[in-house]
Amino acid sequence: MSSEHILPERQLKELQKAMLDFMQTQGYADSAATFARESDNEGFVADAKDRHHNLLAKKWTSVIRLQKKIMELESKLSKLQEDIRTGAVATRRGGGAGAAQKTEWLPRPPAKTRLAQHRAPITRVRFHPQHTVLATASEDMTVKIWDSESGDFERTLKGHTKAVQDLVYDSKGAILVTCSADLTLRIWDIADEYKCVRTLHGHDHCVSAVCFLGPDKIVSASRDKTVKIWEVATGYCVKTLTGHAEWVRSVDVSADARLLVTASNDQSVRLWDPATGECKADLRGHGNVVEIAKFAPINTYMALRRLAGLQAASTAAAEGQFIVSGSRDKTLRLWDAASAQLLHTFVGHDDWVRDFVFHPSGKILISVSDDKTMRVWDLATGRCAKTIEASDHFTTCIDFSIVSPVVATGSVNTEVCLWECR
Repeated sequence: MSSEHILPERQLKELQKAMLDFMQTQGYADSAATFARESDNEGFVADAKDRHHNLLAKKWTSVIRLQKKIMELESKLSKLQEDIRTGAVATRRGGGAGAAQKTEWLPRPPAKTRLAQHRAPITRVRFHPQHTVLATASEDMTVKIWDSESGDFERTLKGHTKAVQDLVYDSKGAILVTCSADLTLRIWDIADEYKCVRTLHGHDHCVSAVCFLGPDKIVSASRDKTVKIWEVATGYCVKTLTGHAEWVRSVDVSADARLLVTASNDQSVRLWDPATGECKADLRGHGNVVEIAKFAPINTYMALRRLAGLQAASTAAAEGQFIVSGSRDKTLRLWDAASAQLLHTFVGHDDWVRDFVFHPSGKILISVSDDKTMRVWDLATGRCAKTIEASDHFTTCIDFSIVSPVVATGSVNTEVCLWECR
């Protein structure tokens, strides 16, 4: 048997004494006596004051700790490599065509900041259109305003008497509108310390969604199966749209304010003309409640046409051509608004799809789900390019800031997470 040792003589002796200390203190007397004799360490007695005491256990726990750290670093390295592959990391050198632009940056885990002032599930998150401000709505009946850059809490808006379901800023960021299960909508004047200047009454059940229709009108969707259009200046309801058979979950307006799209518990997505109140299309295909539906912005059209196998448009693109919807059937679906044709189904989530947002680049869609994840979809291929663990509970809502590269998500666990995009 070779007498060569991997360890130098001094370190070998240190190891032998540490092993003897362990065996003696653990009661392996016979083994310790044999090992002491064979290692030429006869006469060694374990002593709590000796530097060899408990040394083997300490070294062992250090190795375990280092192994865990190595595994964590390997996981981070793997994620960084995936980010580089999908374009989430912008190169810092060179400005050529291959360099990723800020508009293509994606959220990177872990969450940069966790906002934890709400006392009930988060229902909606919305960034201010001009400032680094975030508004969050919750089932705790409040809206909270935050500095989205620092994560500092700024104020709480109180007034609703039941869960706040949705909120939206106008395009200039001058007013905030909220809606609630208390059957009302409220208009808050931001310049006047977020004072509630008007309360709108008219729905007969929970008001689940709200958005602006141009600068002077508001559209709301409700569990009373209707969609209502309101004047901002007077607070009067000027039109009621009917047609859905069940709870209307969401409403969105095309960028030119000429079309509305709604999603409902009746498993349909409907397209409306807000000027006449006419339902222009009834999109069917989801197998469960449709939680959310939105118009795709014009800068996504090139990718969406490629995904659907459509030819490039011969004329200038018009707003409201494509709709994306998310459902409790675990899918997102892409629709042609004009023909009501289903163009593509995004499959990947393991639970209800609750919300989604289009990336400013026009190439990406990011969705959140009750499967606790945030998924990044390549709009040109329809493939899920990245999955991020967004929360330890159902993830209910998402928004992307147009002021700074930050994504916000809300969860049933009462937390809002801010994700830095790089």
